[in-house]
Amino acid sequence: MFYAPSTGGFYDPAIHAEIPGDAVEISREYWLELVNGLSTGKMIVMNENNYPVLIDRPGPTPAELESIERYWRKQQIALTDPVVNRHRDEVDRWPTQLTPAQYIELQNYRHVLRIWPVGGELPLSEHRPAAPEWLASLPE
Repeated sequence: MFYAPSTGGFYDPAIHAEIPGDAVEISREYWLELVNGLSTGKMIVMNENNYPVLIDRPGPTPAELESIERYWRKQQIALTDPVVNRHRDEVDRWPTQLTPAQYIELQNYRHVLRIWPVGGELPLSEHRPAAPEWLASLPE
């Protein structure tokens, strides 16, 4: 068996007529170890001896984590827009009116969402602002 880093593929000379020039020979046992490692989420890289080895996949970059948290924040604001609009526009007709205290709490939550990334806690999701508990029980 061979492993070619240029293609990330395995080659069996009994099957493949052409094998990339950068391919290195590996035993069938090691091939199985590499394949099993791939199935558990690991990745193959070449070590300092130009031999394929398994490593853990790197986690998301800080920029990727920040993007995830900004998307979450945008979704949370969008989810509360209908509640704010109903409260403003349909106070007399909407059966589940917000109390003045709930409306203030909702607007404070939306404000915290908007300024949240500025606080230096991004991209740590455990620092996400908490929504008012009653918000989840409102009808859509």
